[in-house]
Formats: sequence, structure tokens, C-alpha cells
Amino acid sequence: MFIPIRDDVPSVRTPYVTIGLISVNALVFLYSIMLGSRGFQLFTIQFGFIPAELVHSLELTPTLPASVYLTAFSSMFMHGGWMHLIGNMLFLWIYGNNIENYFGPVKFLIFYLISGLAAIALFTLFGPNGEVPLVGASGAIAGVMGGYMVLHPRAKITVLMLFIFIQFIELPAKTVLGIWFVYQIVMSLVNTVGGGGVAWMAHVGGFLFGWLILKLLVKIWRKGSTPSGGQRVYRMQW
Repeated sequence: MFIPIRDDVPSVRTPYVTIGLISVNALVFLYSIMLGSRGFQLFTIQFGFIPAELVHSLELTPTLPASVYLTAFSSMFMHGGWMHLIGNMLFLWIYGNNIENYFGPVKFLIFYLISGLAAIALFTLFGPNGEVPLVGASGAIAGVMGGYMVLHPRAKITVLMLFIFIQFIELPAKTVLGIWFVYQIVMSLVNTVGGGGVAWMAHVGGFLFGWLILKLLVKIWRKGSTPSGGQRVYRMQW
């Protein structure tokens, strides 16, 4: 097991949107746990995304009504626990600031939200009758990671290795992200959708969307081509 800690790609601009997303996610989670155990559960049911409600156009919890189109967005800012939140925000900080630097703040926010919707779409496709609320920013963050793999494949990621010995090592971003993506695929095959409380297919959907979109945009706009060192991709003009 390894945990990414930081990368070696500096951000030219202050990543205000990335910081803002981290802040909003933290505030929503703090609010939800302040509701108490029962309140947290009801909050999750009301504002988490439930595939069956979208596919079958019904409200499974009529006493806690919320538009399924609203929950597609609200679910991206909710988390099931401290480790869920901390892990997602760590990944968002490592990869998000560089993608924001490339797009600019407004377009980055749009890219982030659509990545989250793409993650929800694939999750729903593979589990249309699911009645367990989907929560978490990981689908949208996976889109950011997919984009990062296109823009900074040779960037160095410092990871914490937790295998026999605990140590820090540097690996190319394409290796770290490639292993992560393959793991999501494997886990999605050996588990049912959302099995073990993890929406593996949402991660796959977000990552594929981010990777494909950046591949397409870089090819079209050229201004974002990766230098030989893989350390910097300049902001895209569009």
C-alpha cells in the first residue's frame, strides 16, 4: 500500500478554487457530524445520490425529499467519515492545484463538477437499482487525477510506502496513477457496485473522463503540450 504525499510540480498561481473546494468539503462534513449520529444518517440519505431515484423517477424517502438533480451535486461535497474526507482532500490538494493552474479557476471548477457527474453516470450505469446513497468527492477528484496523468506523466510523486517497512520513495506520476487506476478496475470486478462501501466504478468513470477530455483538449489546443521533463504544462488558453 502506498499513499501519495506531494508532487514536484509547482503551481504558478494560488489555487483558490482547490482551496475553496477543500474548505467547502470540510465545512459540509463538520456540519453533518454536528447533527449527531441520527442526524448524520438522515442528512446522508437526503442529500446523497441514489441511482434508483434517477433511473426509476421515484422518491425512495418521501419524508426527506430532495431533487435527484440536486443530490448529483450535493453528494460530491459529502463524506462518510474522517478518513474518507482526509484521504480525498489530500488527493485533491496534490493533483488539483496543477490542474487548476492549467485551466484557470472557472474552467477548472466546471471540469471538476462535470468529472463528478461522469463518475456518477458510470456508477449508475453499473448499478441502476442501487438504493444506497453515494457520497464523496472521489469521483470528481478521480477526474482531476486522470487529467494530471495526461499533463504531468513524468512528474515525481513522493509516496509513503506501507509494506513491511515504512518509507518514503519517489515514483513517476504515470506509475502512481496507473497503479491506482488498475486497482480501481480490479476492485470493481471483484466487488459488487459499491461493495465494501467504496464506489469503485465512480472512480473509474471520473478518471476516464478526465483522461479523455485532457487528451482531446491538449491535442486540439497544443499550447498545453508537455515539455520533455514532464514538469510543467502551461495554462491552456480557451
